[in-house]
Amino acid sequence: MTTHDVFSDSGNQTEKLRRALTTPLLTLYGLGVTVGAGIYVLVGTTAAEAGAYATVSFLIAAVVVAFTAFSYAELSTRYPVSAGEAAYVEAGFRSGAMATLVGLAVALSGMVSAAAVAIGAASYLQGLFAAPQWVLTVVVVVLMGLIALWGITQSVTVAAIITLIEIGGLIFVAVWGFGISEPLGVDLVDMLPPLVGPHWIGIGAASLLAFFAFVGFEDMANVAEEVKDPVSTMPKAIVLTLTIATLLYLATTTAVLTAVPLSRLASSSAPLALVFEAAPKGVQQSFAIVAIVATVNGVLIQMIMASRVLYGLADRGHLIAALATVWPRTQTPVSATVVVMCIIMLLTLALPIEALAERTSQIVLLVFVLVNSALIRLKMRGGTVPQHFNVPIIIPVLGVLTSLLLFGTAWL
Repeated sequence: MTTHDVFSDSGNQTEKLRRALTTPLLTLYGLGVTVGAGIYVLVGTTAAEAGAYATVSFLIAAVVVAFTAFSYAELSTRYPVSAGEAAYVEAGFRSGAMATLVGLAVALSGMVSAAAVAIGAASYLQGLFAAPQWVLTVVVVVLMGLIALWGITQSVTVAAIITLIEIGGLIFVAVWGFGISEPLGVDLVDMLPPLVGPHWIGIGAASLLAFFAFVGFEDMANVAEEVKDPVSTMPKAIVLTLTIATLLYLATTTAVLTAVPLSRLASSSAPLALVFEAAPKGVQQSFAIVAIVATVNGVLIQMIMASRVLYGLADRGHLIAALATVWPRTQTPVSATVVVMCIIMLLTLALPIEALAERTSQIVLLVFVLVNSALIRLKMRGGTVPQHFNVPIIIPVLGVLTSLLLFGTAWL
């Protein structure tokens, strides 16, 4: 039996996941978790590390992500199943134990990321509601868990609508920061770093945080079992997600650096709102609502991803069978979703947002190294697969090297 045969059937459950996601929905799903997960929350923290060169950190993170994105595009068409990374690693390394560890790492990264974003959502919510942050955080997680249980088409449609709102919010930040707000920050020419100097240590450290803002495109691989025509849809959606997110991030970060003094930006837990400090009250409140919606969306989509990973591992016998339980009415993994929701709530109460973001980035980078290595092994073992999307072997090789380099910045 070939590795493809192993993953052509994702288990023996009577109730299976519904193939309902098209290219637009899948792209909006990827943008929803990517865009909402970091840019609304961590621009200030990134600026604290890189200063005026924060935009360069986002560009470096985008390059690192790009190589691995193309590796995912090939692997997700070879093995269009839930718990995609676990399937890729098991196929490449022929190790069920390694696949289980990778799958659990992916699920953990999603839950840690969702916890970080839930804290960010609660910070924005406190501007509108006089309630303790932990109460608002728990409310956000529970509500998103209920939507995730509703059904994949319904929950992703809700996420897609929210995604369009949050993208509109970023465009609004860029327009206001460049064209309307008084330029109190950094000049454009001062955002380009000299080729050598100690500033690159800060840029490298900031790139690890900026990488958190790109965490999301890989989540699309974990709903591949619910995608219509994955061979055509997956590569297009992955490339579109990465391209649109990168352009949005570069425009937004540059606008914020232009409009807001670095000292204010570096100390803010709601950094994008600073662009509108001199704006009319109605504008400020409108953007606050958009920011809340954006961060809440990140929680929902990471929750969907993590629950599908646990479901996929259980469905293939790597975890307890109860986690593969599918609710017949909605065809969603009910047990896995409830477990994910509970773990996210515990994480939000235990760790600060900066620690959650950095741990997420490190976990995902290690997973990227293993996924790219798995593709290298598959290509060396069996060549290309003509009926699927294929990339040259240099792509996963560069994916391994760039992921290791960015991971190493944590110790600079």
